[in-house]
Amino acid sequence: MNRFEKTLELDKVLDILASKTTLPDTKEKALSLRPSSKEKDVTKRLNQTEDAQTLLAKFGAPGLGSAKNICNAARRAEAGSSLSMRELLDIGETLRVFRSVREWRDHCEGIETSIDGYFQGILPNHHLETSITSVILSEDTIADNASSELSDIRRKIRSASAKLRDHLDSLIKSPTNKNALQDPIVTMREGRFVVPVKADHKNDIPGLFHGSSASGSTVFVEPMAVVEANNEIRMLTSKEEQEIERILCALSAQVGEYAGSLCDGYTLLVDLDLLFAKARFAYDIKGMRPALSSDHHLVLRHARHPLLDPSKAVPIDVELGSDFDTLVITGPNTGGKTVSLKTIGLLSLMTMCGLFPPVDDGCTIPLYTRILVDIGDEQSIEQSLSTFSAHIKNLIGILKEADEDSLVLVDELGAGTDPVEGAALAIAILEQLRLQGASIVATTHYAELKTYAVHTPRVENGCCEFDVKSLRPTYRLLIGIPGRSNAFAISERLGMDKDLVARAQTLVDEETRKVEDVVVRLEERRQALETELEEAKLSRSSAEKTAKTAKEKAEKLEEERQKALEDAQAQARAIVERAHHDADALLDEIRALRKKKNAADFDSKSASASLRKRLKNMDDEFNPVNTPLLDSDYTLPRPLKVGDTILLADIGQTGTVLALPDKNDFVEIQAGIVRTRIPLSNIRLSEAKPKSTRLPAHARAAKVKSDSEGISRQTRTLQTELDLRGYAIDEALPAVDLFIDNAVVTGINQVSIIHGKGTGKLRAAIQKHLKSHKAVKEFRLGVYGEGEDGVTIATLK
Repeated sequence: MNRFEKTLELDKVLDILASKTTLPDTKEKALSLRPSSKEKDVTKRLNQTEDAQTLLAKFGAPGLGSAKNICNAARRAEAGSSLSMRELLDIGETLRVFRSVREWRDHCEGIETSIDGYFQGILPNHHLETSITSVILSEDTIADNASSELSDIRRKIRSASAKLRDHLDSLIKSPTNKNALQDPIVTMREGRFVVPVKADHKNDIPGLFHGSSASGSTVFVEPMAVVEANNEIRMLTSKEEQEIERILCALSAQVGEYAGSLCDGYTLLVDLDLLFAKARFAYDIKGMRPALSSDHHLVLRHARHPLLDPSKAVPIDVELGSDFDTLVITGPNTGGKTVSLKTIGLLSLMTMCGLFPPVDDGCTIPLYTRILVDIGDEQSIEQSLSTFSAHIKNLIGILKEADEDSLVLVDELGAGTDPVEGAALAIAILEQLRLQGASIVATTHYAELKTYAVHTPRVENGCCEFDVKSLRPTYRLLIGIPGRSNAFAISERLGMDKDLVARAQTLVDEETRKVEDVVVRLEERRQALETELEEAKLSRSSAEKTAKTAKEKAEKLEEERQKALEDAQAQARAIVERAHHDADALLDEIRALRKKKNAADFDSKSASASLRKRLKNMDDEFNPVNTPLLDSDYTLPRPLKVGDTILLADIGQTGTVLALPDKNDFVEIQAGIVRTRIPLSNIRLSEAKPKSTRLPAHARAAKVKSDSEGISRQTRTLQTELDLRGYAIDEALPAVDLFIDNAVVTGINQVSIIHGKGTGKLRAAIQKHLKSHKAVKEFRLGVYGEGEDGVTIATLK
């Protein structure tokens, strides 16, 4: 990391990034991250960070924490070395992480990202993972079933040990040896079973000595009777160790076969860990992806320094490279000039590292090949350099390196020497840097540089705002306005004599005074415009709020209108369904009269009167132009009762009372197939029907004629009877389904299916079909007068 990047505190940002990682190797990679000025590389980095952020937001991050750096062990295994159980366990755990990461990505369905290649490059190896984890139980334990040979050896060891312990148990329990033993226990020394014997009785129990206790009062004796058994156990233990070594060598050989994919997979895990660390960092600092610029056009919107407390940092807006390529920032000390410089430089470096800077939408950052910085007092006691000398030395180096792809950031340009000479030198340095094509942001206190910025094309003034009333900086960066030193205003506000301050003002040369007056007027105008802008924003916000409220009300009214329309449509469907039903009955009656007209006892006048009455009833009930007149003074002649027949005053529809009025005077009624609750004021008892406004007679006659024509066209689809005589079974069953569907839609509860008597096959097929039909509640054969065995009567659900 070069000194310019350290001056801008990129190292501190990378420290924070490293703290967001999971793997130790990723921390090192994060700290070694360096900016790139190549557009292809930076675009790739930003794409990867954006895709990692998308996955993190929707699915969280994959678990990587238990993975270990297995590359060294894998390469040694590849070279023929035998790995330890700890190393093999690490490899097994890392393989588990490989598998879980791939499964995690497979679970993130429906999203294709630029980092999918990292996931696809991680190759799980279930066979090797199982081989390791099923054999090695811990870093010092191998499973008995690791091999048949190991299982057999351990079985023999357990058997021999059990026999030996039984022999020793009988020895220590023997009354003969009770006085000789220090404790009646069996212990181990140097891998052999022994008993603790009192030192003064060591010869009472013949055997081999295996040392004594620290006090010397106890000696450990291996009785001669168990020496052979101990030797057998030692021999078996040696075989066990050899078998374990063979198993570890075999597992190591398997690891060596996949050393390449294991190392590559771990490297990809580290890369993914870094990408998700970038995504987490972006979330923490509320970073946004900026656009990249190839024409040195810098735009920062609401930019914050990432190392400052977000609750206290004052965002800045900066633009450079469009109308001007040199920005001269002036203002009092501790006003935020240096922070503004560092923010511009650091956010540019972060972007080139693939990190999202803490900015708002609409930002553009160029890819500078060099960001050259002179910030702070870099004087060196060892080099005997003054502040001015240190700055000049830095500037000389900057002048040598700066070109058209460079961003130059200079703090307190020309400071530390005679003001006149310092200002002249500062202007000369700016001119030279501009000749070399560099983009420049410099801070200064010199009024001469303010004047230079005013009169020089593509050079702009800027300032850090200072509140004279509170004597505190606001840290806001204002572009286009030169800063003021505010020395006179601050001195007077702190209590200095006004005459003394006035005298000081007269000593300022005329040119400087004119510049200050212009700055004052500009500042006053800016503040006035800001006030107007704030008022405009408030007005706009109020207008938007009002518009939103109006929109919500309109949407609510539209919802109510739609609901009312749906209710009306439901009522209309109920009326139409009843009209269809009555029309069917009327047409059936007409056909019956036609059959009887030649009979001797046929009364044509009575039949005509009956038909006219039926038509009049239908006209009264179903005429949609019938508009009852509401009587606002109407009172019920008596309290309502459940079962009362009532009239809905607003639509003239009859209904039945299902429940008495509630506390809000709403009554639950049944009107046709519609069950609803209506206000008590809309109800009239049927014996007190209101008068209604009706269509003229000729209009009603035309409507009845039109309705009759419509009914005659729809009669067959709304019949309550279906005649299937003469149908084959495969023709009849679909017709039954369609007939029942139409009956359900029209609200008919009972239908008749005529199949005739015949052989009975059609009847049996129809009744079998009705048993499994979901709309049929029950069915039966017709009785006398209904068609008897030739008809099936079905009741619908």
